[in-house]
Amino acid sequence: MFDLAASSHCAAAPGQVTFVGAGPGDPDHLTLKALRALQQADVVIHDRLVGAGVLALANPAAVLVDVGKTGFGPATAQKDINALIVAEARRGRRVVRLKGGDCGIFGRLDEEIEALDRAGLGWSIVPGLTAAVAAAAVIGQSLTRRGRNASVRIVTGHDMAGFAEQDWRGMARRGEVAAIYMGKKSARFLQGRLMMHGAAADTPITIVENASRADERTVATSLADLPKALGDIAGPAVLLYGLAPRRAAATLSRLKEARS
Repeated sequence: MFDLAASSHCAAAPGQVTFVGAGPGDPDHLTLKALRALQQADVVIHDRLVGAGVLALANPAAVLVDVGKTGFGPATAQKDINALIVAEARRGRRVVRLKGGDCGIFGRLDEEIEALDRAGLGWSIVPGLTAAVAAAAVIGQSLTRRGRNASVRIVTGHDMAGFAEQDWRGMARRGEVAAIYMGKKSARFLQGRLMMHGAAADTPITIVENASRADERTVATSLADLPKALGDIAGPAVLLYGLAPRRAAATLSRLKEARS
């Protein structure tokens, strides 16, 4: 049997920080390396979207600190998060900075690493499963496909300046696929920009809410109907632009063939 406690080199040494990707919510998506780091942590500084099931795997003696952020809502200031991480590491503790999904996808990882570098403190990164990959698996689709798209975009609906601008002309081309994070409040903006640049109104979009969690839900819609389809989506959601659930896509293809 594999001994999770045996490989201590996978966790931060005292006075160092391990950045850990918690995945989209299901604890089974954690890597073994992430689990080891959690089990050996003295302090776990975590985001709002990290699930209770993941937090339950942390060292029972660890201090859990919630530094959650809400889009366009209450948030812990990034400078305060940086200061907390540095202060805990300086106390000689094993610090895990636990981020939802993957640390490097819209996780402000660089800002926190730079704070540690300025303080002369060590760090390491344990990558996690990002929500786009989990969401695509939920609907039985691949994010890239031969003959359809040779690349996939991972974009955000908003940034520090407000609604985020993208390469709308590139995204609007038929066959393009994008995973849109934090896109609920910016849905009308996204819709307007894409259609203005030539995107078809019937471009499929699948909303995946709470990907991988017990309350996971998918809503298949189109670019034309996106704002309305998001009306009752309350949890964190990824918008898979250009993708329909596999069974729905197959049905639509058959209907189009029958009409022709």
